[in-house]
Amino acid sequence: MFGENKVLVVGLAKSGLASVKYLLECGAKVIVCDSKSEEILADTVADLKKLSNIELIIGRNPNYDEIRDVDFIVVSPGVPLELDFLVKSKENGKKIISEIELAYNVGLGKNISFVGITGTNGKTTTTSIMGEVCKAAGMETYVVGNIGNPAIEAVKNAGEGAYLVTELSSFQLESIEKFKPVVSTVLNLTEDHLNRHHTMENYASAKARIFENQTKNEICVLNYDDSITKKMATDNNSKTMFFSRKNRVENGVFLNEKNEIIFSDDGCEEYFMNAEDLSLPGGHNVENCMAVICMSLAIGIEKDVIIDVLKNFKAVEHRLEYVDTINGIDFVNDSKGTNPDSTIKAVQSYKSPIILIAGGYDKNSDFNELFEIAKTNVRSVLVLGQTADLIETTARNHGIKEVIRVSTIKEAVEKSIEIANEKDVVLLSPACASWGMYNNYEERGNDFKECVRKLRG
Repeated sequence: MFGENKVLVVGLAKSGLASVKYLLECGAKVIVCDSKSEEILADTVADLKKLSNIELIIGRNPNYDEIRDVDFIVVSPGVPLELDFLVKSKENGKKIISEIELAYNVGLGKNISFVGITGTNGKTTTTSIMGEVCKAAGMETYVVGNIGNPAIEAVKNAGEGAYLVTELSSFQLESIEKFKPVVSTVLNLTEDHLNRHHTMENYASAKARIFENQTKNEICVLNYDDSITKKMATDNNSKTMFFSRKNRVENGVFLNEKNEIIFSDDGCEEYFMNAEDLSLPGGHNVENCMAVICMSLAIGIEKDVIIDVLKNFKAVEHRLEYVDTINGIDFVNDSKGTNPDSTIKAVQSYKSPIILIAGGYDKNSDFNELFEIAKTNVRSVLVLGQTADLIETTARNHGIKEVIRVSTIKEAVEKSIEIANEKDVVLLSPACASWGMYNNYEERGNDFKECVRKLRG
């Protein structure tokens, strides 16, 4: 498919490497660049040097003259599109796409259907549940995208008519062109990644690209209770379904006063299930599950299949993941809480007093709403990382008296067992990205779990 092309792949993370390998298998000539040093990328670079039809630019960004003859460019999600060589490439008519767009174009030849899931919070949980529903319905299913599995690998291995349930970040959606899911959802939108997008308007516009190519033949599922996502119904050409915990909706699902989830089709209402029967705790997970119901019904999955999965689904690793109980104190790993709104949802999932471990990389987030809500049941905060000063000041301003500075997750865990009482919850939900201390939130969560295990000895 790309045998006559010369392609630049920018970034050597999972999706970048998967793109390189696929393009080389197709016979394309590939230039690979990554600004990280060759020392950091030593193993990856050593493997790539064994391949033919590949040119490496490592430890720096390329000059435009070095890549002016490429046919198109594939960018990894972490690569800012404002880099000079990318800006100049775009000015000169070069197509710049994400790995998701590459996978979509390849998938067209196999009649592969994409289910697209985005939003600020809940993406991974919703994607994981949706994947399980599709598998339970007997569909050939691959769970891919921002969840950590490159879509291009799945497309290569998938059979005719497979489904790719795809978690999509704003970074991935920035660089789509034709990508069109059969059903999409925007779960919610709160401040995040403003260091990259600069304004909420830009951030929301990137998220809205998930449905920009959809038509009346496809369906977009939106959160009726979120003012930004609700408004998106007027800005797209697809058929819209809503989900809501607070309002009745005519097309979609809602929660009634009896805590029942109701499916509504043009105002004709049908009982679906009771929210108390959902396996995951917290109001945010009710929303995630309602989004899954809408998407599943949209692609023809039977009601009983959906209900069975929602009743039995286990929590995603690093998302309100129970780790252990020591001396009557519960330790919970919510390392995937990488922004304040996500941590708000985590805090609201527990009625017991909370020892909150927070802090990390600064994404220009505002923590005021978090601690205005958290002050009701968060009695202590252990702060670390780049945002420690800001979080400490904000927490104290909202009346949380015990704020303790720590340097590492290990120190935070050891301190938490000293100050916690029986039936307290020690909650790692940083409200910040892990960069600067860890490579990703998974590494941070695994460190937390290992430290808790060592507490038990």
